[in-house]
Amino acid sequence: MFALCLMAMGHFENFNPISKLKHQFSIIFGKMHIRYWYMQKCFFSLFFILFFIMEVSASSILIPMDADSQKNHLKAYGITYWVLTKQQKVQWLLNYRGGSFLLPDGENIRKECQIRGVSFEIVSDSQTQVILEEIASPSQNQEAVILEKAPKIAVYSPKDNSPWDDAVTMVLTYAEIPYDQIYDEEVLEDKLVLYDWLHLHHEDFTGQYGKFYGAYRAAPWYIEGKQQAEALALKLGFNKVSEEKRAVALKIRNYVIGGGFMFAMCSATDSFDIALAADEVDICEPMFDGDPSDANYQAKLDYGKTFAFTNFILERNPLQYEFSSIDMTNKRDNVPRNSDYFSLMDFSAKWDPVPTMLCQNHTALVKGFMGQTTAFAREEIKPTVLVLGENKINGEARYIHGIKGKGFFTFYGGHDPEDYQHRVGDPKTELELHPTSPGYRLILNNVLFPAAQKKKQKT
Repeated sequence: MFALCLMAMGHFENFNPISKLKHQFSIIFGKMHIRYWYMQKCFFSLFFILFFIMEVSASSILIPMDADSQKNHLKAYGITYWVLTKQQKVQWLLNYRGGSFLLPDGENIRKECQIRGVSFEIVSDSQTQVILEEIASPSQNQEAVILEKAPKIAVYSPKDNSPWDDAVTMVLTYAEIPYDQIYDEEVLEDKLVLYDWLHLHHEDFTGQYGKFYGAYRAAPWYIEGKQQAEALALKLGFNKVSEEKRAVALKIRNYVIGGGFMFAMCSATDSFDIALAADEVDICEPMFDGDPSDANYQAKLDYGKTFAFTNFILERNPLQYEFSSIDMTNKRDNVPRNSDYFSLMDFSAKWDPVPTMLCQNHTALVKGFMGQTTAFAREEIKPTVLVLGENKINGEARYIHGIKGKGFFTFYGGHDPEDYQHRVGDPKTELELHPTSPGYRLILNNVLFPAAQKKKQKT
């Protein structure tokens, strides 16, 4: 019995409960350490995978504006304007694929592009970076210009502008870009300060009713329009329409000098400058304002007051459908319709972003089109004014741009880029048939121009 107790004691001497417990805990915690290390490794792996996925999925929307990739160039401008109204910035990629737009990505923007029929591409952040680096290269005549704010737009036009349709109002409507219609009352009440961009509808600022007297003086629309213009002038405190229109022209001049952007087409271009040059000079014959014109009024013109033109000769004949020697409409016998094109000038995108912006297109050759004022005599354009588009066959300027004070102006000859010779009473152009019109793109370049970050022009 004693021996058995000794044997048992000897057995218990080899059994250490503390040591056994430590051994068990070491196994358990060892497994836990392995599991913790494994979980930690998995966590970091998952983090890097998610980070990589986010990097790859982060993207922008590229709206290509080249000829092959974009099915609706005109509505693409409307999408860009719409994004700006959402307080989001856009990059205008000058000379990159026809002047493409780079937008922030978003499901709402994608859907809007699809609804409006605008072609777009999704590009990753890495692809975007490659594009911007390519554009920034000194070897590329390209530039990325930031558009910051949707400009507030006004169209100077009578409430009833028939029988004329206006290219600008048509394309703004088609592109779904909002605008306000204003006329003489709003201008004379200094409401132009509410707007960033002003378009001058087909208008005669000289008070000669468009020089339609010779052909249309018996037409009901001419008689009614003349009566309405005279009634409005009296209402606004003027004895003559010519005096009232000149006052309006001076207000618009001040708007531009103060920093506004003005765009004009057709007869609003040269008649505006003529009204400025003829300040305090009566150039209207009796059928227009009821009394004779000033004797030798040509010598009294002050070309220093004009925006774009100089040394022009006024057309004195009231039966002649022409304002002055500025217009080339009656000097185009050598320009057949099938070869009537004008070419856009090539500017340095990095050094001259403003004219480059205004010339963005998917072609450098644009179809010509007629108007009361079709094109401008090169020799009568001031040297400070840039020619953006010219018809080389006839040596005429079709599209010009300049600076006045703190503001800018653009004059675009012709009436409707997709109606070669628009006549009184002709049906309006259906832009659904011309969604990629290069001529209309030039108008919309000007609409977006005020949205750009201001950079000083180098030349």
